[in-house]
Amino acid sequence: MVTGGNVQIVWKKFLRYFDVEPRIVPLKPGNYRLTAEHLDKYVDENTICVVAIAGQTFTGEDDDIQEIHDWLDDYDRKTGVSIPMHIDGASGGFVNPFLYPDYKWDFRLPRVQSINASGHKYGLVPPGLGWIVFKDRKVFNEELVFYVNYLGGEAPTATLNFSKGSSTVLMQYFMFLRLGREGYTRVMKYALDHAVYLRDRLIKTGKFQVMNKLQRIPVVALTLDESVKRYNEFDISNKVRERGWILSAYSMPPDAQEINSLRIVVRPHLNQDVTEILARDIESACDYLEQHGGSATPPKLHNPHKTSVKC
Repeated sequence: MVTGGNVQIVWKKFLRYFDVEPRIVPLKPGNYRLTAEHLDKYVDENTICVVAIAGQTFTGEDDDIQEIHDWLDDYDRKTGVSIPMHIDGASGGFVNPFLYPDYKWDFRLPRVQSINASGHKYGLVPPGLGWIVFKDRKVFNEELVFYVNYLGGEAPTATLNFSKGSSTVLMQYFMFLRLGREGYTRVMKYALDHAVYLRDRLIKTGKFQVMNKLQRIPVVALTLDESVKRYNEFDISNKVRERGWILSAYSMPPDAQEINSLRIVVRPHLNQDVTEILARDIESACDYLEQHGGSATPPKLHNPHKTSVKC
C-alpha cells in the first residue's frame, strides 16, 4: 500500500497489524502532501492501492488527488496494471461535499473505490464515529462478511469487534436530517470564515508563515517565521494551554522533520468573539515568550519506519 508520510497513525497501525508492506513516500519542506512525484519508485505490480488524503492532520491540505489519479491512469496504459485509490476523508470528508461541490476528489474519479470519513470531526458528532463507503458492493470482499442469527433475525457484520454503542450513529442521522445539505454548507462556511480571519490576523504579526497553500477546510496550519529565535511552536502550544486552549504542535514526518507545525482546528462553535479571544491569547503568548524565552523541546522521531523502495 502506497501512502504519503502525512498519513495519520491509524494507517501505520493497519499496515503493521495486517502485515501489509508499507510504501510511505517521504515529505519535503515546502510540500507536505502526497503528489505524483516519485510514485514510480513506490508503485509496482504488488500495490493494492494508493491512499490519498482529503484534509490531512498536519496542515489540513488535500493530497493532489487528481494528479495521482492521472499518474495511475498513465501507469495502467504503460504496464497493464490497474491500481485503485482509497481516499482518507480525514478532516475534509465532511467539508468538501458542501463547500466545493464541483471539486472531484471522490467517486467521480473512476479509480476511487472507497472513502472513509470521520463523523467526529466536521461531521459534527461526538468522538468515536467513523464511516467507510465503498463505490460498489463487489469492491468489498464478501468473505469478510459474517451473517449472524442474533436478536431476532440474520444480520451481516463486517466489523473487527462485535458490540458497539450506537449513540454516535443516531447522532449522525439526526445531524443529517436536522441540517441537510444547506445546513452543513452554512456551518462549514461559518467555520471557514473564522479560520481565514484567524490565519490572516496571525500572519500579520510577522511571526508566522502559513503552511497550507490552499485554505480548503477550517484548519489553520502555521510555522514560525525564521526571525523568531527565542521560542518554538511547542512553547506556544504550552503557553496558550494556560488559557484553556488545546492547539496541536507537530514535528513534520520524514523528510521534513526539521519543520514544526502549529495547527488550529476551528470548530463551528467558535464564533467571532471567541475567535478574537483566541487570536489575542496567541499573540500574548508570543509576546511573553519573546521576553522570557521558551524551553519546549520538539519530540524526536522514535524508531521511524524505514520506507521500502523498489530497487
